[in-house]
Amino acid sequence: MIKNKTAFALAAAAISSAALTMSATVAAQTVLTQPQPSGVLSLSAQASTEVPQDTVNITLFYEQEAQDASSLTTTLNQRADTALRAAKGVEGVTARSGSFTVFPSTDRDGRISAWRGRTEVVLESHDFAAASKLAGKMSSSMQVGNVAFSLSPQAQRAAAQKLSTQAIESFRQQAQASAQAFGYSGYSIREVSVNHDGSSPRPVMMMQARAMSADAKMAAPMAFEAGTSTVTVNVSGSVQMAR
Repeated sequence: MIKNKTAFALAAAAISSAALTMSATVAAQTVLTQPQPSGVLSLSAQASTEVPQDTVNITLFYEQEAQDASSLTTTLNQRADTALRAAKGVEGVTARSGSFTVFPSTDRDGRISAWRGRTEVVLESHDFAAASKLAGKMSSSMQVGNVAFSLSPQAQRAAAQKLSTQAIESFRQQAQASAQAFGYSGYSIREVSVNHDGSSPRPVMMMQARAMSADAKMAAPMAFEAGTSTVTVNVSGSVQMAR
């Protein structure tokens, strides 16, 4: 009798396990075979504009040659420190140290014959006139290496905020027009993303380092004009068209 009860219990457990396995399989098959939503449309819209660049970076440099690296390093540091102190008193212009390099010059036999060095100071400002005037004054001790213009993050964000409204409205118009073209009366947004980017032209070299002679003074302000940067806002996503 006990053996029969044990056999019956084992058989019941096996049947229950099989039923659970079958149920899980059916559930899994139901998920896999679930039909994809119909009437889903992917769209993208874009708005862009040209924004005047509002930041200038002027790189000043000084090059020197000496017989030993130590004295050369001292001379370069003194020249850069003098330039930085002169720039501190100018309102609207910030100055910072740029690159600093000291390297040996060798003769035909590969022996070090001298040391050459270069130090840079970078001026940055939203006030082009003030930066130009300062660069002109400092040109007696440091030469101008290049002038680069860019768009500040604040100006880029302000332009992107205005463009976002245009790009979003364009996305909505496309969604409505496409839904009607497919025979639907309207739509609802499933997912959407909005992002922006800005591109600027590469810095333009205004003059080469060795193109200016030692007595080429630029006491007068430099004459330059900024360009523009392109700010673009992209809106992309998908909508569910509705009857």
